[in-house]
Amino acid sequence: MIELLTPKQLDEMRPAGRFVASVLTALSEAADVGVDLMDLDALAHDMIRAEGAESCYIDYHPSFGAMPFGKVLCTSVNDAVLHGLPHRYKLRDGDLVSLDFAASVDNWVCDSAVSVVVGTPREEDVRLIEQAQEALDAAIAIARPGHRVGDISAAIGAVGRSHGLKVNTQFGGHGVGRTMHGDPHVANDGRAGRGLPLKPGLVIAIEPWFLHTTDEIRMDEDGWTIRSADGSRGAHVEHTIAITEGDPIVMTARA
Repeated sequence: MIELLTPKQLDEMRPAGRFVASVLTALSEAADVGVDLMDLDALAHDMIRAEGAESCYIDYHPSFGAMPFGKVLCTSVNDAVLHGLPHRYKLRDGDLVSLDFAASVDNWVCDSAVSVVVGTPREEDVRLIEQAQEALDAAIAIARPGHRVGDISAAIGAVGRSHGLKVNTQFGGHGVGRTMHGDPHVANDGRAGRGLPLKPGLVIAIEPWFLHTTDEIRMDEDGWTIRSADGSRGAHVEHTIAITEGDPIVMTARA
């Protein structure tokens, strides 16, 4: 079901967005050479407890997951791009890591992701992150009344293709509100002018993710982590945004 929130409800949702943004800022600063993925998950868990928030991930068990996720943070490293299950792994110089986090504050959910390189970056990894961010910015810019969900998808796909990237549409953005994943699905490529009209009060997570040389993916042995089929690296960025009468509100904007 698609719910359109009132201006009052959008205001009530803002603390969730600010909290998710603050956690991703702290995690991005903490991610460094020698830091264990489990320590990043523990930091996110500590911040959830301190805030009195609730994790959207720990008991999450969709049809594509092998079991309940069991952690509060997705950590996808190098050729992993989505749903990376934290495990004992110390980040190495040059690792590209995507951090994806969602939480509920006062029963409102926001969801966001960021990709960073620890230590000495590879030029192609920095460029891939920038391309994903360019796609996210293009999608947010068009997220206003008078357009449709397909326009957002087309904007993301156009940026990806302009950089010679193939775009996977199996996993993408989604509705956000009282739960983490809801309607509508927001694919990372599509046809402009198609899909649900964008109306004030609609809240969605937009999440472009690109791989260097492929759009094919495979599931890791842990039953959660999604990797590129050819071993190439991936970048993933995401914001929760609200459609208004004017400019969209980026609920999870980071300082």
